[in-house]
Amino acid sequence: MTGLSAPAQDFDFSGFVAGETRIFPDKAQFPGQNNSHISPSLVIQPELRYRWNGRDDRITFVPFLRLDADDENRTHVDIRELNWYRQADDWDVVLGVSKVFWGVAESRHLIDIVNQTDLVESPDQEDKLGQPMANLNLLRDWGTLSFFVLPGFRERTFPDDDARLRGALPIDDDPSYESSAEEWHVDFALRYSQTIGDWDFGLAHFYGTSREPQLIPTVDSDGNAFLRQRYDLIHQTSLDAQYTTGPWLLKLEALTRDGHDGDRFFAAVGGFEYTFFGAFESNTDLGLLAEYLHDGRDSGTPATPFEDDIFLGTRLALNDVEDTELLAGVILDLDQEERIFSVEFERRLSDNLNLEIEGQVFDNIDSNDLLSGFEDDSFVEIRLSWFF
Repeated sequence: MTGLSAPAQDFDFSGFVAGETRIFPDKAQFPGQNNSHISPSLVIQPELRYRWNGRDDRITFVPFLRLDADDENRTHVDIRELNWYRQADDWDVVLGVSKVFWGVAESRHLIDIVNQTDLVESPDQEDKLGQPMANLNLLRDWGTLSFFVLPGFRERTFPDDDARLRGALPIDDDPSYESSAEEWHVDFALRYSQTIGDWDFGLAHFYGTSREPQLIPTVDSDGNAFLRQRYDLIHQTSLDAQYTTGPWLLKLEALTRDGHDGDRFFAAVGGFEYTFFGAFESNTDLGLLAEYLHDGRDSGTPATPFEDDIFLGTRLALNDVEDTELLAGVILDLDQEERIFSVEFERRLSDNLNLEIEGQVFDNIDSNDLLSGFEDDSFVEIRLSWFF
């Protein structure tokens, strides 16, 4: 079947356009940072899909564009997906640029390593850049075995030197690599996943360039301090598991990693979500969430603020025609009593119009902590999206 004679239902064109505004109540913390309290931007993400051969073959193209008024680095273009997908009875394959998500936890996506984080999009690290890959999945009664070949490493995006949410020091855009192949090193990953009764679990191993850079303090010839990125080769073995029984969800993500300058370390996120279905004698579902975050890395590895923390949250789904949902939570540092509050609200205003409100508040931050550079960057983000 050629593209000219294909029926209309085999070609899908959709996507969204969004107007977005970030509001920063406080003044910028560091000299040289943009001091705007209101920062608008525009997002465009069309999605094109073409299917043929009885819909067993599919081409997907998802470009992404953001135009930001204040952060030059946040103004960027990316290809989230551009790939060919083929499915058969007991296998499927993806060739091209794609996105893969691993994990079950709410507070931190600890083991999600295939795609690089698009950090200029949000500090919650949930947005990802497209990753070139060849992905073969063998679908068997005993589970799914997934093979990944990942050519072409992508550097993490960071806010510009004068932008909010930059942190204490500017981050240089000329990274160094452990591999002599630098960004052309070919990475590999393998994952086994299966569902047994009420259990869903996955076991994975990754070898290649770490998606987390070490940020090394450096001084240039003029005496200006900045952070230089260094990307190491690592081995990471991970486990994700979820147990579902009635209103309970029990969740675990755990990993062990070596290859950085520091020692091999262990990290984990585990906890539960309990849902009151039909709460308040209505259609509303109310979920209570709690997770513990542990990370045993040392000073020779990329720094993290989540070494010994607890996440407490609540999820509210009204189950109305507008799909109104609210997720609110706080991450509490058990050592230094720092707090990161977060909220996500979403409601459909019409068939094509959607409202989202997100926010983060950095509270009681220690001046010597990794998060000290974000102390005055608490923000609220309002997004109005039109879907087509």
